Amino acid sequence: MSTTDRLLAIMARLRDPADGCPWDVEQSFATIAPHTIEEAYEVADAIARGDLAGLKDELGDLLLQVVFHARMAEEQGAFAFADVAQAICDKLVRRHPHVFADARIDSAEAQTHAWESHKEAERAAKAGAGDGDSDGGAEAGALSGVALALPALTRALKLQSRAARVGFDWPDAAAALPKVAEELAELEAEMRTPAGGAADDRLQDELGDLLFAVVNVARKLKIDPEGALRRANGKFERRFAGIEARLRAAGRTTDGATLAELDRLWNEVKAEEPSPT
Repeated sequence: MSTTDRLLAIMARLRDPADGCPWDVEQSFATIAPHTIEEAYEVADAIARGDLAGLKDELGDLLLQVVFHARMAEEQGAFAFADVAQAICDKLVRRHPHVFADARIDSAEAQTHAWESHKEAERAAKAGAGDGDSDGGAEAGALSGVALALPALTRALKLQSRAARVGFDWPDAAAALPKVAEELAELEAEMRTPAGGAADDRLQDELGDLLFAVVNVARKLKIDPEGALRRANGKFERRFAGIEARLRAAGRTTDGATLAELDRLWNEVKAEEPSPT
């Protein structure tokens, strides 16, 4: 028995209504979905830490999520794990005609454009076949199919990239940057209005517009906004830990420190960091 067949057999046994695990039997697509997202993030975390041993384990956990969903679908007569594997095999061959057929792609950037074109054609075909209506494809707009469950920064990036493919885009990062200043000014103006009710909604809207504009700049700079924010989070954690270490060395904690003192320690920690290379 192959390891894949063994994994599928274990999952089937866990889901057995009579002899399986009560927790596994009770699960559904909806209850497992959050675990699937969590495991994907743990894969990304292992990669960010350069932990290959951990990555092996996390990839196994993520594979289990695929097997779990496939097993539940098989129980409903919808599809099985083999169908999932067949579908991705077909998709990879279809989207790489320069490898598996006679098409020619000269660069990674050209392949990215070709890949997105294939995806767009597939989305249009799915929309057209959805209800058999001749107008079905008309509903497949440029932004159709961007998953709602994506992290907000990632979804903003995908929405902007989709819009850019039909010409709705800034020419470069320098042109996109004034929009950030514009949205910041609108946020500042909204902050000066009394809080409560509709004002709070407008404040949230303006903050969202500012974040969206920042993502646009990141996209034009070819920087992943999620990755950039993760780096900023790591930097903040590292520097704040340095503040705490200095206070502990003096027999103190952050509870007894003033904001001015914390700010001074922050600048000391920052100054001691090696310059980026």
